[in-house]
Amino acid sequence: MRLLEKLREFENQYIFVKWALGAEYGKLLTVGDDFIALAVIDVDTMEYRETLFIVSSLILEVSIGGSDVARIVAEVSSRMSLHD
Repeated sequence: MRLLEKLREFENQYIFVKWALGAEYGKLLTVGDDFIALAVIDVDTMEYRETLFIVSSLILEVSIGGSDVARIVAEVSSRMSLHD
């Protein structure tokens, strides 16, 4: 199974992505044919900073679970209002 096929199962979830030019925590927005769209989260303020489009051939590592990702999910969830 190809990486992008597997990542489609995790759209709209928080992940950690490491690629050739950097690494970021964020929300996986879209998985295209040869890229992913990631809404980057500033871990200090828990605000969305930017949206990155990362070419799949540059992706080295993707973490869907783990303590760091769980912390991001908990922080973002605690800042949501009832109307979000």
